[in-house]
Amino acid sequence: MENNLLEKKYNKWIIVLSIAIPLVVALLFGVNLRKLGYDVKPLSFLPPIYAAINGVTAVVLVAAVWAIKNGKQKLHENLMKFAIGLSVAFLAMYVAYHMTSDSTRFGGEGAIKYIYYFILITHICLSVIIIPFVLVTYVRALAQRFDRHRKIAKITFPMWLYVAVTGVIVYLMIAPYYNY
Repeated sequence: MENNLLEKKYNKWIIVLSIAIPLVVALLFGVNLRKLGYDVKPLSFLPPIYAAINGVTAVVLVAAVWAIKNGKQKLHENLMKFAIGLSVAFLAMYVAYHMTSDSTRFGGEGAIKYIYYFILITHICLSVIIIPFVLVTYVRALAQRFDRHRKIAKITFPMWLYVAVTGVIVYLMIAPYYNY
């Protein structure tokens, strides 16, 4: 019963964060400090770093699944905390870059343009949707509701992995068009 109360206690925070994070990112994405007159240097060095963070996140997620399937619960727990930390670091760098730099337009043409935008749009949509899934999955583990944790983790894992991998792909596809 106590574990059920722990889940309910965190549900309010999950709802708040699941709405607040995308809203704040969307609002900050539209703010360019240089255009507002602030003397800040563009953080143009960040995209390859946050793309690499996405890549590391993907590897960590796969390692975490391997760990739990091999009975290494503490390793799984630590890897998942690390993956969440990586995602937070990515988000901070992504927002910082877009607040100090002009957006880069994809310059590809033909079929590759449609492939890029398909990957980008699905990446963005799932990056918003994944927030409550990650939080609920994490809280269920905290509450030691492992039956319910496993059930939602089977949905969370492939979605989060897709977001991490497509983050790298989107970067690799747009990298030739960056103005460094």
